[in-house]
This record gives sequence, structure tokens and C-alpha cells, in this order.
Amino acid sequence: MFNYLDFEKQLADIEAKIAELRKLSADGSVDFADEIARLEKRSQDLLRDLYKALTPWQKAQVARHPDRPHCLDYVRTLFTDFTPLAGDRSFGDDHAIIGGFARFRGEPVAILGQEKGADTKSRLKHNFGMARPEGYRKAVRIMELADRFKVPVVTLVDTAGAYPGINAEERGQAEAIARSTAACLNLRSPSVSVVIGEGGSGGAIAIATANRVYMLEHSIYSVISPEGAASILWHDSTRAKDAATNMKITAQDLLDMKVIDGIIPEPLGGAHRAPETVINATGDRIASALAELRQSNADYREQRREKFLAIGRNL
Repeated sequence: MFNYLDFEKQLADIEAKIAELRKLSADGSVDFADEIARLEKRSQDLLRDLYKALTPWQKAQVARHPDRPHCLDYVRTLFTDFTPLAGDRSFGDDHAIIGGFARFRGEPVAILGQEKGADTKSRLKHNFGMARPEGYRKAVRIMELADRFKVPVVTLVDTAGAYPGINAEERGQAEAIARSTAACLNLRSPSVSVVIGEGGSGGAIAIATANRVYMLEHSIYSVISPEGAASILWHDSTRAKDAATNMKITAQDLLDMKVIDGIIPEPLGGAHRAPETVINATGDRIASALAELRQSNADYREQRREKFLAIGRNL
């Protein structure tokens, strides 16, 4: 069953009618082809109108859509010979962070990403993409290996934020995030990061401090969730819509502010309507970014340092 967002209610009604007419036409007794074609055109027109003028809050809803492709979908489609690594060699393994080594279009790469899960069982296993300290320490371990062998690092960001539980704080959540961010900055090999859904706070930046940072068209990237910001500013989480508007969390806003390097277009109706299309487009952007970085012969650490120091300077 397709999941519709609250602003897609009218679209849901039309597509439900189309499905009903197709079912009635299946026995061949009545031909509803003309009516189905009319409704399909109306559905496409409405979908186009809705998605050409999404508000920041609506983009946040699309970024969180349960059917949106997640990290493992990208790994399965874009990478071959993926060998996952587990554990931080200190406490344990964290399934919220997926990491290991693979081949990307024939070239060896290190891959890191946050996995939210696709159903109740997998969401619980991956803790809804919210990593604990051992997840970030696993990320550091993989980045250090990539650095040692001069292997490019690709990261796929999709988290509401680092896990805020007491046990995570007891095991050094803030330090783990800081060390993971430092590991990103210190890489001597090129790095590319893509925000494929949510990029929430330090939980995202811990693996997103890359030479090139891209966002999918309807993804979001922010220092705090709209609900969290609303709770702080107005003591009312129901004002998340207002917070989202004022926080500049969309890919378009962040490109204007030069926080990111580019936007990867999504299919009409969002990535969840055509996952393969958006995954392949993401692969093409990663490939072009890595090729550009290799040809530049730049000092990747220095380029990364200057990139992040420049944010906010010339606004």
C-alpha cells in the first residue's frame, strides 16, 4: 500500500479512483479506459503542481517518507563486492551506521551511511538511523583504514540525529561525534557525501564533512529538527512548520548559502516514486565528483578545511 503525505490527500483520492476503475475493468465487461486516462492526466497535473511549490515543512515530510530509498538500497544498487565491517573494537557494533569497503564502478571505495530501516523490525534493528557512540567509532575505524590505503570515502547521510539516550551519553556520544568529524577532516583521500533524506545536527555532520557535499532535491539538512527548534523557541512542538520555514533547511536554501555543492534532482513526486532513477542519478553525481577531485591534484585536507571555514563568510 502506497503511503501518502497529508498534503497529498486529494492526489490519494484520485489515485484510489483510478485503482478502483482498473479493478472494475479487469473482467472486461465495462471499458473505463477514457475515464482512467482522464484521471491519470489529472493526477499527473496535480502531482506537478504540488511538487513545484513545496514548503520547507512539506519537504521535511518528503525527506522522511517511509518509502524513500535508504542507505542499503543505494549500497545494493551502486556498489559491488561490498564487505561490511562491524564493531568499534571498544564496546560493540551499532547497526545504525552501515560501513565497509566496496567497488564503485570498478574502483575501490570506503562506504559509510546511516540506515533507518524499511519496516518495523529493521527500524528497531537500526535504531531508526540514530547512531550511538560505537557507531561513530566504527565510522572512525573505517575512515582511518581508508586513509591508510588512500581509498576515497563515500558517505550517505540519513538521520534525524545522533541517539540522545542516557546510555549513549554515558559512553561518550559528544566525544565520538567530534572524533568522527575530525576523522572526516583529516582524510588524505577524497571524500563525497550525499544527504539522501534527513541530515540532522551533529549526527549528520559526523560523517558529512566531505570535499563535496550534495543533497537530494527534497532532502533536508539542519542543526536541529523543526520540532526541536519549535520546542525551544516557542515551547510548542506543533509549530514545527514555522520553524522549518525560518531555519533554511532545504537543499535550495543551503545551496544559496554555499553550505552544499549541488542538488541532485528527484523524480516528480519524490524519490520514493522512482527509487532506481534517483539512486542512479546519485551514482552519476558521486562518480563525477570523485573524477573531478582526482583530476584536481588538490591537497584534500586543505581543500576540505578551506571549504568549511568559508561557510558563512560571504553571505
